[in-house]
Amino acid sequence: MATEHALTPSSYIEHHLSFNSQSIGNGSFWSLHVDTLVMSVVLGVITLGLIWWVARGATAGVPTKRQAFMELVFDFVDDQVKNIYHGDRHAFIAPAALTVFVWVLMMNAMDFLPVDWVAALVAKIGGEHTKWRVVPTSDINTTFALALTVWFLMIYFAIKAKGLGGWIHELFCSPFGTNPLIWPANFLFNLIEYVSKPLSHSLRLFGNMYAGEVIFLLLGLWAATGVTGTIAGAILGAGWSIFHILIVALQAFIFMMLTVVYLAMAQESH
Repeated sequence: MATEHALTPSSYIEHHLSFNSQSIGNGSFWSLHVDTLVMSVVLGVITLGLIWWVARGATAGVPTKRQAFMELVFDFVDDQVKNIYHGDRHAFIAPAALTVFVWVLMMNAMDFLPVDWVAALVAKIGGEHTKWRVVPTSDINTTFALALTVWFLMIYFAIKAKGLGGWIHELFCSPFGTNPLIWPANFLFNLIEYVSKPLSHSLRLFGNMYAGEVIFLLLGLWAATGVTGTIAGAILGAGWSIFHILIVALQAFIFMMLTVVYLAMAQESH
């Protein structure tokens, strides 16, 4: 944007890291991040559409390039699930893992879009001061929503496998034994485990994507300092983009694997 050159480094970064927020109700405590919601839904629809498109065109003969690629992804995810989950993985776990992996990968990959290009496009559509962040996983609300969804599924599968009484019994009688004197210790131990899972699950993905976004902004600022800065920023930016491909894919893989591990653990007895 034309006005971006007048911004200080701190205000430049603040502008690009600000959400398009809309307050809910009369107060300002509850707000909706419109950009995060829209980008998440759009990328989710694109993800499901790609999977449907490939599945619709699948043949038993010589596969097309897109079918071969999707089969590689499916076999990769299915092999990972098979090594962890020993039940009927195709009923829910494997499809959920595939959906989570591709969706998170798509959301992470938005970090490769140049922020100034995005800002310029948004300024033409919504106005000069319109803010729009295109990386949903750099918003803690997105990663917590995903992690909490997995957390509720974990509780559901635990109750389904053990029954409500068996699940409650496990909360108070595992791992230290069934003596009533140590029920509080067992419950506290399990409570810490239940609280730590969504925290670690969400914060790992958020922290890596947020840090990557900040580094891209810092390299962009360096590139704006002159000819030398432009050359150095371009070289470092290209290097960081190549390295960031690994981070984008790895974080999607880790989030998927933790999802599978948590759901598998929920159905196992101590």
